[in-house]
This record gives sequence, structure tokens and C-alpha cells, in this order.
Amino acid sequence: MALSKERKAELVQKYGDHANDTGKPEVQIAILTEHITTLTPHLEVNKKDKHSLRGLLQMVGKRRSLLDYLMKKDISRYRAVIAQLGIRR
Repeated sequence: MALSKERKAELVQKYGDHANDTGKPEVQIAILTEHITTLTPHLEVNKKDKHSLRGLLQMVGKRRSLLDYLMKKDISRYRAVIAQLGIRR
């Protein structure tokens, strides 16, 4: 269920300014979104996996706080990330 190095590098390249730019909120949001989308089908099949569910909810909360931060700092970047990733608010 972990994100592969290649996929993470693709996300960093797409949303970051350079290859090692993992601190940018857009990159962190994209990585968390990728984790969430890969974990969701697992939880649909394994309904009693409460430990993974807790991790998913923590990731959703972290993504939400990063989105709130980005909305407060720069609304245009926030709207661009929402549109690119297909996150509904």
C-alpha cells in the first residue's frame, strides 16, 4: 500500500518547483491524496481493519489542514490544487 519511489518522484516533479521540493504544500497535498486513493479500496474490502481506517482519517485531517493553510496563504494556488487533484470541498 505504500507509495512507490517513482510515483512519489512524479508527484514532486509535477507539483514542486524542483526535484527535491517535498516541503511545498501542493506536493504534500498531492502525496497525501495519492495515499488516500490507494487506501480507500482496501478499506472497502476489509471493513474491520480499524488500524488502517485510523491512519486514513489522520491523512485526511492532515490534508485538510494543509488545504486550509494554503487557502489562507494564497487562494489562487488553493483553487489550482483543488482543480488539478479533483478534491471536492
